[in-house]
Amino acid sequence: MIALCHDQLYQRRIEKAYNKKTHLRMFKPGDLVLKRRNMALSDSQGKFAPSYEGPYVVKKAFSSGALILADMDDEEFHASTNLDFVIKYYV
Repeated sequence: MIALCHDQLYQRRIEKAYNKKTHLRMFKPGDLVLKRRNMALSDSQGKFAPSYEGPYVVKKAFSSGALILADMDDEEFHASTNLDFVIKYYV
């Protein structure tokens, strides 16, 4: 019984430490972002290849974390991109 109580206290402590370091990222239409490149499909530059490509414009943001991106010429991509694979582009 005591071990269960200590386990719950430990879980709360770990959760509090994790939540202190994380922050919610929200993108709205018109924001500029960089998209992470797929390194398996990259050219022969190896680890010296750029990690991100872009900038791209967010056309639509869904609550599930999916984004519809367009390039700077306003051509939209057919597939959506997950929020985990983009970072904000600061001009």
